Amino acid sequence: MEMIIAGLLDAISPASLMYVFMGVAIGVMVGAIPGINGPMAIALFIPITYYLTPLTAIGFLVGLNKGAFFGGAISSVLLRTPGTPEAAATSWDGYPLTQQGKGEKALRMALYSSVAGDFMSTGVLIAIAAPLAAVALFMGPPEIFALISLALTVIAGIGTNSICRGLIAAALGLLAGLIGTEPVTALPRLTFDIYQLGGGLSLIPVAIGLLAFSEILIQLERFTGKGSGEHAANVFSTKREDRLLSLKEFFANTRTLIRGSAIGIGVGAMPGLGAPVASFMSYDQAMKRSKHKEEFGKGRLEGIGASESANSAVVGASLIPLFVLGIPGNLAVAMLMGAFMIHGMQPGPLMFQENAQLMYGIYGSLVIASLFLAIIGRFGLRLFCKAVEIPAMLLYPIVIFTCIMGAYLGRSDMFDVGVMLTFGVIGYFMRKFDFSYVAFLIGFILVPEWERALQQVVIISENNPTMFFERPVAMGLMALTLFVIGKTFWSNVRGGRGGRAAKA
Repeated sequence: MEMIIAGLLDAISPASLMYVFMGVAIGVMVGAIPGINGPMAIALFIPITYYLTPLTAIGFLVGLNKGAFFGGAISSVLLRTPGTPEAAATSWDGYPLTQQGKGEKALRMALYSSVAGDFMSTGVLIAIAAPLAAVALFMGPPEIFALISLALTVIAGIGTNSICRGLIAAALGLLAGLIGTEPVTALPRLTFDIYQLGGGLSLIPVAIGLLAFSEILIQLERFTGKGSGEHAANVFSTKREDRLLSLKEFFANTRTLIRGSAIGIGVGAMPGLGAPVASFMSYDQAMKRSKHKEEFGKGRLEGIGASESANSAVVGASLIPLFVLGIPGNLAVAMLMGAFMIHGMQPGPLMFQENAQLMYGIYGSLVIASLFLAIIGRFGLRLFCKAVEIPAMLLYPIVIFTCIMGAYLGRSDMFDVGVMLTFGVIGYFMRKFDFSYVAFLIGFILVPEWERALQQVVIISENNPTMFFERPVAMGLMALTLFVIGKTFWSNVRGGRGGRAAKA
């Protein structure tokens, strides 16, 4: 109880409250800009947190992530251009309302649905994370190695239409993470006599290059010279009933919000699925169970509530595998995991023993971020709508400058700027050829723990590979991993044969 009280007091300290507030506000602004999403923003702002305490740093980044999830709905509703992938389903009913002059009502529904889903998932996280972590403490190195291997195969499908290409990208991420000094023998590995690589590649320049700089290269390739705000429809009607959302209209969708939040929590707790899956699943269920199916896609508030409650519920639930097992379930959580490690903490079940006060402080920051999201969204809605009108000619140079400064600030070394530019180009070609940069980055982040577990297995078993067959849980996880890989390659082989047969 003393730890809980101390952690909550830390969360409501002036510094913590200020940074959580700033994180939510910046996140909403960033999410509203098409082409910039939460993980990209986290990668850009992690260097700023070097000089903060662990709680204020994590609180700021968590607020940034929560704000970005709602911010994506702004451009989705106003422009039918989702600021984030998970907001795509929101545009199906949000944009028709904007065309009717009810854009403000649609945005209010999106805001309150996001807050509702966020609160529910945060409550579930607080309730079950610690008990599950206590169970996870009984997992040894074989189980951890097998679990990370399974997670990488599942996550390989994110961001690509080919799981095979995703597995290749994850393997390349593991290879990049192995660069540096080998931890057991202390010998250089894959450094090519470049002394800056002795300590390995730093996460921040790699993440900024893959997420932010490569996205800017893609956007510049598509750039037409027109500002994004030029196509915004008429947003705000002068009629009060078209602008404000009544309590009756909101609570009429209670079942949809509860169902969407439950779907988001379930999807978020399973690594590899992601918020877009939850959003589309919730929208589909809402439409199938609605008495007014014909109104979906024409400006139905229920569709907005289904999409936004589900994708926001993923935010809190996606932290469950991180806190319980030390495995990120999606890209945003992978970046948060990197922030934890930068501040000297290894996410996983031991955090509840070694940093109990900090964990309860983070719980407090999660709840406060949800409250701030409701307040900031309520009173700053019209201001954030201006974000969609920022000209690309002004936005892109600012983002490029931020990429360079973010890569440099980590170690004050121009070599990291070169690393960022290199991985920016690599990320550009990965996007062009449909290789999952998400799987690459998560593989890069997980490789230290994966390699450490493998080395412990080798040392404990005295080079006996049959140790996995002596641990039922590890054997089951490895069998499931091999099954996923085998099924993937078999599907590709059958698909190739079917294509050749069709041509013949």
